[in-house]
Amino acid sequence: MGLLSDPNRRRALIGLLTRLNAPICVVCYMAGVAWFMGLAFEPFTLRTYMSENAMGSTMVEERFPAGERALATGREFAAHKKKTGGMPVDWLVKTMQSRGLEVFTQRFSRRLPFPDEDKERYMVKGTNVYGILRAPRAPRTEALVLSAPCTAGDHNNQAVGLLLGLAQYFRNQVYWAKDIIFLVNEHDLIGMQAWLEGYHHTNTTGMDWSPLQGRGGSIQAALSLELSSDVVTSLDLVLEGLNGQLPNLDLANLFYAFCQKIGVLCTTQGKLQRNDWDSVSGYSHAVQTMMLMAMKQASGRPWGDHGLFLRYHIEAATIKGINSFRQYKTDATTVGRLLEGMYRKLNNLLERLHQSYFFYLMSSLSHFVSIGYYMPAFGLLGVILLLRALDLWVQLASPPPRTEDGVVDAEQVSSPGVLSVLTPLVISHLTGAALYTLPIHFQEMAVEHFPVSETEAVVLTAIAVYTAGLALPHNTNRLLTGQGTEQGWKVLKLVAVLYLAVLLGCTALINFSLGFILALTLVPVAAFVTPNVPKVLSAFVLVVLSPACTLLFSVFFFQELQEMPVSFLDGWMLYLSVISQGILDHALYGSLVYPLVALLVYPCWLLFWNILFWK
Repeated sequence: MGLLSDPNRRRALIGLLTRLNAPICVVCYMAGVAWFMGLAFEPFTLRTYMSENAMGSTMVEERFPAGERALATGREFAAHKKKTGGMPVDWLVKTMQSRGLEVFTQRFSRRLPFPDEDKERYMVKGTNVYGILRAPRAPRTEALVLSAPCTAGDHNNQAVGLLLGLAQYFRNQVYWAKDIIFLVNEHDLIGMQAWLEGYHHTNTTGMDWSPLQGRGGSIQAALSLELSSDVVTSLDLVLEGLNGQLPNLDLANLFYAFCQKIGVLCTTQGKLQRNDWDSVSGYSHAVQTMMLMAMKQASGRPWGDHGLFLRYHIEAATIKGINSFRQYKTDATTVGRLLEGMYRKLNNLLERLHQSYFFYLMSSLSHFVSIGYYMPAFGLLGVILLLRALDLWVQLASPPPRTEDGVVDAEQVSSPGVLSVLTPLVISHLTGAALYTLPIHFQEMAVEHFPVSETEAVVLTAIAVYTAGLALPHNTNRLLTGQGTEQGWKVLKLVAVLYLAVLLGCTALINFSLGFILALTLVPVAAFVTPNVPKVLSAFVLVVLSPACTLLFSVFFFQELQEMPVSFLDGWMLYLSVISQGILDHALYGSLVYPLVALLVYPCWLLFWNILFWK
């Protein structure tokens, strides 16, 4: 406190920070990247542990015996699905009723803003079927959910069969203290969204659905099951939900504990855990796993049906069966026993899962990085913005230089007009608003005048608006206010730097991975851009570090992490698909990544583009 309260010491400190501003910024950037890369090194991570006392022991005896019968039920379900050309609603209702459940159906429909070419659908109509096993030993105020999506073709038939087998087995047990809801949803995420909205009496997406005729208690936890083969080599745990939300870490710990007990190979991000952490290959494997989780979280999309439960504060995850070329095989009976054990432990909960972490990254199922460990990596990048803002503030507050005859330079004295700063700020945000609204509203016009589909029209319109925005801010500023002053661009950059710092900080608090990836590319832009740097080279660097190019690089990098590299042409088509899917996820499920980029990140980047071409 004495250092800051003493004017002389304060001036000395500020002088030191401004004099060494550039070297300190470079060191902070390198330290932030190194800190993040070091998080995957096992000695720097924490070993997972069970925080919830009610689930602290796996000493329950799993007795589920009917794996083969469940597979037979799955084959019967597949035959009826093929016969009806969709979900066999009547058969499911009769089958669940025969197992002693209270069975209900829900019809829903949703017209997409533009066709989903990945799944070839535009007007979606379907039916959800769910059965409720009432708790015999409690007042039925709480519930657990086990769901299995009904997908087209031969996918996930075994999951539905195992769900029905577990329903029959659970019906004969007397220790349940919570209602258990067995849900088979049609059209994957759209059907799940309709059921959750109906269950909680909300309608946030404009979907048409019939009210639910039967409800259980308040849902405490949920698991979504995906099995497409009779045997699996490993079970993959999917955690990433809508807008980067994650379930309580104890849910992942519970899955890992029972996999270890029963002897099932378990993975996260499709990668097995390795024990050679002290080798280069072991560390590289952990980094790939952690980066895959970060990139999936940054996408903001739900990576399984569980992802929509998280917005209702329901801890949920997806368990996905993987059948690879490994010799180790796990049958349906073993998978059923694992689910039985997990539900018996969740049945013991006296309150919602809250003891463990909600913000974390995982390099494996046995090790995690908490928010207290990964936030300093972002903080080191954020310090750069504050240092640049301090440097600009000192330059603006310092007295203007005098000539040899003692006359003050008139250009330095003239203060910037309000319009010179306000104009690019307003125009940049209007451009962002156009990027957010025009792609969907102009798709019909584009289809009429160009030989493209609706989806291509939406994506190409978004790219056209994004590209056109590069010509607007500085030209508009020059047209309205003439030449800007030296003080003008400094004031604009000070506003832009502080704007970016607040924007990235708020984003990182909600979705760390998205905030960190944006900071990696936008912080260097904010640090070096001035009107005095070489225009052509700097413009090229700014475009390379723009949000659109960041997404393009992320697509290729994600494929490399998955060990599925693609050619440039395939990567470009995948890039266009990611853009359309991001717009569609926002319209269907409320994903916030597209409006965040269009309305805030892109306009903020345009401010730095304007500064580069300041006249």
